[in-house]
Amino acid sequence: MSKPSRSRVITTTLAFALAALAVALPNAQASTAGGGTAAPPGTTTDPGSSSGSSSASTTSTSSSVPSAAHDAGPPQPTPVIIRVDCYRVGKTSCRKKKPRTVEIGGELVVHGHNLTTSLTVYFPRPTLSTATAASVPVGAQLRPTRHGWAVTIPAGVKSGRIYLETRSGKRSKRYGPVTILASPAAPTVATPLSPSAFDGTGMWIWYLDKSDDGNLTDIATAAKAAGITTLFIKSSDGTNFWSQFTPALVQSLHALGLNVCAWQYVYGADPAVEAALGAEAVADGADCLVIDAESSYEGNYYGAQTYIDDLRASIGASYPVGLSSFPYVNEHESEPYSVFLGPGGAQYDVPQVYWHAIGTSPAAAYAQTYIENRIYGVPIIPTGQTYGGVSATQITQFRQLAAAYGAMGFSWYSWQATSTAGWSALDAPLTPGTGITIPTAWPTLGLGSTGDQVIWMQEHLAAAEPTTPTTGSFDATTEANLLSFQAAHGLPQSGVTDGPTWTALLALIPVTVQWPAPPPSGASGNSGASGTSGASGTSGNSGSSGSSGGTGAGGGTPG
Repeated sequence: MSKPSRSRVITTTLAFALAALAVALPNAQASTAGGGTAAPPGTTTDPGSSSGSSSASTTSTSSSVPSAAHDAGPPQPTPVIIRVDCYRVGKTSCRKKKPRTVEIGGELVVHGHNLTTSLTVYFPRPTLSTATAASVPVGAQLRPTRHGWAVTIPAGVKSGRIYLETRSGKRSKRYGPVTILASPAAPTVATPLSPSAFDGTGMWIWYLDKSDDGNLTDIATAAKAAGITTLFIKSSDGTNFWSQFTPALVQSLHALGLNVCAWQYVYGADPAVEAALGAEAVADGADCLVIDAESSYEGNYYGAQTYIDDLRASIGASYPVGLSSFPYVNEHESEPYSVFLGPGGAQYDVPQVYWHAIGTSPAAAYAQTYIENRIYGVPIIPTGQTYGGVSATQITQFRQLAAAYGAMGFSWYSWQATSTAGWSALDAPLTPGTGITIPTAWPTLGLGSTGDQVIWMQEHLAAAEPTTPTTGSFDATTEANLLSFQAAHGLPQSGVTDGPTWTALLALIPVTVQWPAPPPSGASGNSGASGTSGASGTSGNSGSSGSSGGTGAGGGTPG
């Protein structure tokens, strides 16, 4: 390859610097006749984490048309649209020979001149009850992708002519018409199956050969004495399938009267391969599959959705799947619980309630886990710990808590780490616990709250209030829409999510969010492809990551 000239390098560098400057400039928009800037439905971004963890994210935001909006900064040339092309995203589709026909949630790739990240694409809004509202189009941000300058089609728009607008108010000529079709059918909600292998008591096996030396008869005898009906056996780590999980193993344990579920530790570097390995374990005869997604998946909403979509395409919508992750959702704000446990995802929430590792009591850990996870609307199948020197008394307390909370099942991590005293506590007859109070609280979210719980709330609120963003940031628009929702449902207008508000919201079907792939600068994210290779390095690490797996359910940090 010939070496680029010095002038070419300088020109390219200057172009990137100007683009970066345009992104950094504040987007100060004057308020509209309707009361200010309205964030649109379908707004998507990876959530930020207050704990300081960060990840690359691409945001697709919408706004009402600003009136006389003028930004400080260098003058921007008038944008020009030459043509647009439908681009398929997720479950959306494009029509042959109809490039200007696109479904809500899909993308339009915009070709033209003077295209930058500071541009907003405006779409016609359906006729509403007032002429004023009907005249205000809906905007969505133009952004760079690997396939060109693209915009995600937001909900609440109709077919017609579109235009681009700069922050300083310069508009392109209207282009079109563009035909907007309804979004694809909402994904089938996978409902819990009853009975399933998640019912009753389970035990996790990390290394089979370190669990009663892999003697299946001895394992079955000990399991039955402790009332264990399901074994959760590790089947893969990242992109590596483990040889210990085989059809013969599953068949042998079935013959001994035990259910066998596979569990895989996932990193998100190659979600399609991880989904394929999960499907492979299902094909080997597993009675259920558990996704062990922990810190490696934080911020990776696109990867989580890719994994879920690919997995369900292989195993079907009804196969029983569980998510094993951190129990305190509010302390892991960027973990994509709402994707893994959302429509089409896992039907069972299997949180790692490792009270001793967290540094609290079984009762306190169980109560907070229950409060933080109940909003996802799937059965909670908690995993308790038998490792780390926990006492027989605490093991008994956890059993009593699971019974008092009415859990359809629970499990223990892990077989190889359970002491003789621990096995005795598991074998002992259970007497009802005393002084156990089931909490009635719900996560309280309000202005300034952030994280996955906010995303989950916004996805439901957007079903009733379409201008609600789904950014994971509880902003002024979200607060105004929540107040409107509360008023419409006869609830106290607090602007925060109390129990009655959650109950009303969760009765709605959440809107579908198309999480964007990492941006081209994420092409260095594709350099994250070498990062993939690095991930297999991680997977290699999973040897030791696995080791602390002795302390976490499969290699993550407990808690």
